[in-house]
Amino acid sequence: MQIDWRPLLEVINQHSRFLITSHLRADCDAIGSEVALSRILQSLGKHASIVNGDEVPEHIRFMDPDNRIDVLGSTITLDLLRGFEVMIVVDTSAWMQLGRMGDVLRDFPGLRIVIDHHVSQDDMKALVFKDDRAEATGRLILQLAEALNVKVTPEIAEPLFAAIATDTGWFRFNSMKTETFTALAKLTAAGAQPNKTFSQLFEQHSLPRLHLRGRILDHVKPDCSNRLLWTYVTAADFRETGAQRTDTEDAINMLLTVRGVETAVLFVELEPEVTKVSLRSRTSFNVNAIAEKFGGGGHRNAAGITYHGPMDEAQPAILDALRIGMQDCPD
Repeated sequence: MQIDWRPLLEVINQHSRFLITSHLRADCDAIGSEVALSRILQSLGKHASIVNGDEVPEHIRFMDPDNRIDVLGSTITLDLLRGFEVMIVVDTSAWMQLGRMGDVLRDFPGLRIVIDHHVSQDDMKALVFKDDRAEATGRLILQLAEALNVKVTPEIAEPLFAAIATDTGWFRFNSMKTETFTALAKLTAAGAQPNKTFSQLFEQHSLPRLHLRGRILDHVKPDCSNRLLWTYVTAADFRETGAQRTDTEDAINMLLTVRGVETAVLFVELEPEVTKVSLRSRTSFNVNAIAEKFGGGGHRNAAGITYHGPMDEAQPAILDALRIGMQDCPD
């Protein structure tokens, strides 16, 4: 679905102060889209500020070299968010993923914009620019830059390359298509450095992160005649390894490397009564449909849930739903 950007072009032409935000526990697509969009708007002479509900995860802070991303309640106060004319939400359409920035959006008196590629969507009373067939929001931001006739500089190209590369599992997911490679070629020609980005993402890990990966692999359990693998991370795992919550990023994909596995699940104990659940599929099985049953969302092959309950409650509930959905699973 080709997005008609003309309504957003009018908004940008008619306004000068933009507030940009994205989801909690931001990934490269969220951060890359925010940073690139702010630079695009600034190149047009606009004022663009990025404010999120929590800090940029340590392992992707390199994507914000200018420290342009503020954190509500930490580096910026609510009082300083007055005076913006347009608020833009990127890489999510879900209220629950915005944290404190969700309250800011609800009370925002100006225009609201959503730019996203996820299937699930809440009504944010916004103009929505969405293509759920796009592999990353970063590619939509590139389309917007082209619609605005903005020159894509290395400072815009690099975060967008990282956004697309990570949301496609470094080009191995089935969301890759001809248009993806075309976009990546444009970004590389504009100054993105794939080797540098790969090194920053995958060759700068901490020892605690490595130790946590060991715990995650040690906890792996098979189900559905080995078609389903699931694992978990407890608060004790974080405490004993010294790892951070963000050190679970991309860990679930290790489970999909096992022959015959169709679906993978990772449960992460964020708090005693809050469990983060990541779902992945490498077949036509729709994990987003399972996620939506528990208030989550995402894509057919990659989705997530914030389960409000202890992990020992989340595990049987979600695993039972997966067994029913996958069918032909022994009791």
